Amino acid sequence: MWRIGAQWVWPQRWFQGEHSHLGGLWDLGAGQWRREAAADQRDRIGEISLTPVFRWQANDQRGAYLEGGIGVHLLSATSLGNKRYSTAFQFGEHLGFGYRFGTRGAFDLGYRYQHISNADIKTPNSGADFHQLRLQYWFP
Repeated sequence: MWRIGAQWVWPQRWFQGEHSHLGGLWDLGAGQWRREAAADQRDRIGEISLTPVFRWQANDQRGAYLEGGIGVHLLSATSLGNKRYSTAFQFGEHLGFGYRFGTRGAFDLGYRYQHISNADIKTPNSGADFHQLRLQYWFP
């Protein structure tokens, strides 16, 4: 899988303490999944996604953070290799952690475990699981 995206930080802060708070952001993404496939099967599909993400982070938004989100994904097809997805509309949830560093906290290196499925809207609900390493640059 590869994905490119954009994020917008929410102005709200909850449970703000002396050093940290719960904040959030919108995560808009577009990407592609790839899988080995026979000659008569699709070996890649596209996706677009929108996910509200909650993040426990330092007040200056630098250093370590924990995050989680549940959003929506739209797939370009309902089959990939020998795997079938019964709907193009899918839900995606993730848990992750990371570290923001550099001048103004502009760099963000993180990990996410993500599960994508249709939440039993229609069977089969085979879903997909991803381990993601992410490198982001935050524009001022």
